Formats: sequence, C-alpha cells, structure tokens
Amino acid sequence: MFTPSQADVRRFFCSVYAKARSGEIIASQWIDEHPEYHADFADADAALQKMYDAEDGKTNPFLHLSMHLSISEQCSIDQPRGIRQAVELLTARRNSLHDAHHEAMDCLGQMVWESQRAGRPPDGAAYIACVQRHATRD
Repeated sequence: MFTPSQADVRRFFCSVYAKARSGEIIASQWIDEHPEYHADFADADAALQKMYDAEDGKTNPFLHLSMHLSISEQCSIDQPRGIRQAVELLTARRNSLHDAHHEAMDCLGQMVWESQRAGRPPDGAAYIACVQRHATRD
C-alpha cells in the first residue's frame, strides 16, 4: 500500500489546484463528456499528423473541445457581456449544460464565420442574441 508523505500530499493538492486554475480540469471534464474522441487523444503523435476535413463528415475533436473551453471561459468572465445569462437560460431550457454548449457552439461558429467572411470584428451582440433565440425555442 502506498503511504504518501506529508510533502507528497501537499504537492498533490497544490498540483490539482494549479491545474484547476489553469483550465486543465475543465478540459478534462469536457474530454470525459466525449468518449467518442478518446481514441483521438490516446496517441499524441497520431493526433499531430491527422487532418480533420469537414467534407469527410468527421468533427475535429480538438476544435470541438476548444469551443467548449471557449464557451466555459466566456461564461466564467461574462464576456461578451450577457453570454453567461444566455447560456444559463439555454442550460435550464435543455436541462443539460452539455447540450446548451453544443447549441451555443453553433452560434459561436456562425459569428466567427461571418466575421471572417466580412473582414470585421466578431459581433458579440449577435452571438448572444443567437444563444438567446436557441433558449427561447422548443
């Protein structure tokens, strides 16, 4: 049986705290929500080489989880202002943070695409309005 020293225990909790503050714990939670991507994360060398093309019909797991992290971070700091409330409303409506994130991702992706296509800054108000529309429809 493993008997950790006082220093081992303290290092462990300090490490967990540092990871939680850095977002690693949040990333791990979203990875756990997506077992369909676990094979993609199991081999780092293969992951670096693999290309994900939308025409192939496969979702890029790295982009997908990056969007989960982006929305989590946006909600934690409420930026753009109002996104936290919109995602909370959508979460309550869908009874699932995960499902709410997936709908918010559609809005986030649309905002980024329109911004890039038009060559203008992202429209946070349009993004929030899109999430709110999702929250108020069945």
